Amino acid sequence: MSGFSFNEVNGDLFSVSAEYSMCHCVAADLRMGKGIAVKFRNKFGQVGVLQQQNVQPGGVGVIKHQQRFIYNLITKQSSWGKPTYALLHSSLLAMREHMLKNNVHKLAMPRIGCGLDGLNWTKVKDMLAEIFQAVNCELLVYNYVPAKA
Repeated sequence: MSGFSFNEVNGDLFSVSAEYSMCHCVAADLRMGKGIAVKFRNKFGQVGVLQQQNVQPGGVGVIKHQQRFIYNLITKQSSWGKPTYALLHSSLLAMREHMLKNNVHKLAMPRIGCGLDGLNWTKVKDMLAEIFQAVNCELLVYNYVPAKA
């Protein structure tokens, strides 16, 4: 039995404790002008650091925020484009490599690629399980529920 766990919760991804690294999908142009990417940009910044990494689609841009990593999965070339499952798969593998090298065992994410990008959550969920099943880590997926006013 590997130490892999996968849980979905309803709530605000940004309320997760700082022991969790986080990931989301972005375009290689790093505009982050729509959807949850805006919140990542506003909360964690460091877009210049990401630009210097010059990551291409299928890779992952990584920033350090206090004690955790923020993974920017580069799943498409331009912000108006759409990702492919192949590019998402490649980005997830790149993130997994970084996690293994840096002893990251807790990762929180939205339903990656399934908001504005329009990928199918069931397919993405199967892909996450396939990629991470042999890794000792906990994946925590937040199904966005707006906070009550």
